[in-house]
Amino acid sequence: MFFADKFQLRIPGPTPIPPSVERAMAQPMIGHRSTDASELVALCSNKLKPILGTEEQPLILSSSGTAALEACVVNTLSPSEEAVVIVTGVFGERFVKILERYQVYVHRLDIPWGTACSPDVLQAFLHQHPHVKAVFMTYCETSTGVLNPIRELAQVTHTHSDALVIVDGVSCIGAVPSQMDEWGIDLLVTGSQKAFMLPPGLAFVGVSKRAWKVIEQNQTPRFYLDLRAYQSQLNKKTTPYTPALSLLFGLKEVLRLLEEEGLVHVYHRHELLKNMTRAGIRGLGLPLMTSDEDASPTVTSIDGKDADWDVEELRKALRKLNVTVAGGQQYLKGQIFRIGHMGYCDPFDILSTLSALEIALKQINAPIELGQGVQAAQEVFLQHV
Repeated sequence: MFFADKFQLRIPGPTPIPPSVERAMAQPMIGHRSTDASELVALCSNKLKPILGTEEQPLILSSSGTAALEACVVNTLSPSEEAVVIVTGVFGERFVKILERYQVYVHRLDIPWGTACSPDVLQAFLHQHPHVKAVFMTYCETSTGVLNPIRELAQVTHTHSDALVIVDGVSCIGAVPSQMDEWGIDLLVTGSQKAFMLPPGLAFVGVSKRAWKVIEQNQTPRFYLDLRAYQSQLNKKTTPYTPALSLLFGLKEVLRLLEEEGLVHVYHRHELLKNMTRAGIRGLGLPLMTSDEDASPTVTSIDGKDADWDVEELRKALRKLNVTVAGGQQYLKGQIFRIGHMGYCDPFDILSTLSALEIALKQINAPIELGQGVQAAQEVFLQHV
């Protein structure tokens, strides 16, 4: 009944890849130290600037996003130094694990999962820990669908401490506004497989002038993740180690697509996708995990822990309809499911996903009425047509 290669991948990464990007990545290989490769690296770095919101030169690592997060730790901190981590979900926890592995003393600011961190809470916490060297925070907490108020959190950090502001933006940069320089973000990390519409394998790091001073003085040993090497080689329009050239071909095309659509329109599209998804879920009478104020434009979490149907049974039913949604992580496993709506995603992808969700819910005997979720999302869409 269904085509094997025609499906809805509605997880918060990896995300679907536009056909023009697939074609770009299929180009013949070139020499990684050639003039063509140098021009490609320089172009991509320059065009990343407005997306991160910086005048500094973004670094491009052939790595996962997690490797870039680890790079932020090993380049700025030494064993026994203190750091604050705002933990709003699984990826805040990941920062904690990385820091503890490098013997950094971690002060955890634990926020209930599904809730954003408020600036006032961070301010009070910083007053309790006056010697921290860095504050780590997650822009979009992928595991819960929360978007933290990074601009305000960065401002509080700089007002009430001398700490660096280090941000995991992997699951939202390219889909939400980012003004790294203006907001006072010192290191900002994102990856290729989310809103950048590429396969996994590239990470991008924005570094402030203030952060570079700390990095230059830091004595912690590092090799592949030494950001100084990436900066030095980028100044020569190259990379310190072999770059993932096919992904760079794709990145060039992604940056062209984002520029063609216009970043403001990209951000508005993601807001629309969020609002359609949330309206559709509410139309079906399902509980959302986050408030409208805290909700991310890139992923929506639906709370199924108190439902009279099973979350994993629902996901299995959706897979049979060629629709893949994400489950919960850690203690949320089996309690929530998540719908990704970032990157190569438009309103009709959301309508299709909601339609399939209604069918799957009916198949597992959930008490919903067909059409109510789709209609609610359609009504939101009509306000923007």
